[in-house]
Amino acid sequence: MDERAFQDAYRATNPLACPFEKAILICRCACREATRINIAERDTVNCLDAQAQGDCSLLVGMLRHNAAFALKVTHADAVLPHAKYVKVQCGGLLGLQAALQPEYAGEARVEDIRGLVLEAQEQFGSLQDLPYSEIVRGIAGFEFRRRSGPK
Repeated sequence: MDERAFQDAYRATNPLACPFEKAILICRCACREATRINIAERDTVNCLDAQAQGDCSLLVGMLRHNAAFALKVTHADAVLPHAKYVKVQCGGLLGLQAALQPEYAGEARVEDIRGLVLEAQEQFGSLQDLPYSEIVRGIAGFEFRRRSGPK
């Protein structure tokens, strides 16, 4: 399947694409509202709730905007390479988890993105009012799993 056909099939079968798709696909995060879909031997993630998808889209946008300096990006709306986008998603969620639940600081996984977003909204009133200076530290400090080198 060529890329254009894949994109057409993606939009048709995944109308509520998960904004944290990359974090879920690399198994660093999970969400009660997410479901995996396979299209032409590729995995995608669909959100089951429009409100959840909207909240997460807003959060990803806020994370990207606030992390531009930490990512060494001159324009917050510039297209990010895959590795930096994963860093925004995973590091942002782990940073948010550490800010909301200090007992989970240092964890390598977020078990329920939707639950975390709802807790953040309850505690801070809105996603715009989150402590982004703390959360961005999670983005800056996020590291992919290290591969073991030759022995």
